[in-house]
Amino acid sequence: MALQINNKQGIFEIDGNIIGTNVTSVNHHFDHLLSTTDYIVISVDQVQKIDSSGVRMLTKLYQKAKKLNKVFKIISRDNHTIKKAFGLNSFIIRKNA
Repeated sequence: MALQINNKQGIFEIDGNIIGTNVTSVNHHFDHLLSTTDYIVISVDQVQKIDSSGVRMLTKLYQKAKKLNKVFKIISRDNHTIKKAFGLNSFIIRKNA
């Protein structure tokens, strides 16, 4: 499935798979945003599949934002695929209302 990133009222919704074949382009997209804004919210509710490279990329972006003193939130209602993939790093996923 092709990956789409849509900005819906300031929340970047990722729809599709975050896997090795597209992780570089997703990283570039959000890395660029980190250089231009102080506040990023990503919704992963519509992510169907994420592999270890996707988890690593999102974790590194989170850590980079933290070092730069910027807000970087990854939100999900109850995407079990995401929770399982992040495992012990699931603390960076916030449950949205």
